[in-house]
Amino acid sequence: MDETPAFMRQKFHTFCASRMFTFFTFFSLLTTWLMLNSNSVFAINLMGRLGLGATSQLANGITGLSFKVQNQRESAWGGVLGLNSNSDSTDFGVGPKFYRLLFDEPHLNFYASLFAAYLRKNDLSGHQIDGTMGSEFHIPGIESVGISLEGGLSWNKVKATTSIETMAVASIHFYL
Repeated sequence: MDETPAFMRQKFHTFCASRMFTFFTFFSLLTTWLMLNSNSVFAINLMGRLGLGATSQLANGITGLSFKVQNQRESAWGGVLGLNSNSDSTDFGVGPKFYRLLFDEPHLNFYASLFAAYLRKNDLSGHQIDGTMGSEFHIPGIESVGISLEGGLSWNKVKATTSIETMAVASIHFYL
């Protein structure tokens, strides 16, 4: 039997519903705007360009600095490094990421990726392995900025705690 008071359950459901509505409204408006304002008929060529940015992919909750290089038309590689140091502990995550382009559209690339990382949180170490599918889009006129959204599965283990979970990742890269 659930012993959580009804008013607390209602507040939680209302909070979650409002967050989801805000996210889907923003994403729908952004997607519509991008489709209506796309002038190019070719995908962005990122071959050999270095992308520097940030990502929320690390399972230990640290926002990481990331880089990405498209070495071939259909593949790219990159990495993530996140650090949080204070007087109590030093938490970090570091690892490589590999991308495989599935198909591209004007200002939009769809890909599958594999990420592996070494994690440290609260003086406990472990690892993370993610398999995701996502898209990176570029706003017409600002092609040097790529915004990525990914979803997939994450398997991570820190000390004796192992978890498999669904995940969503957002990242942004500026291409030099």
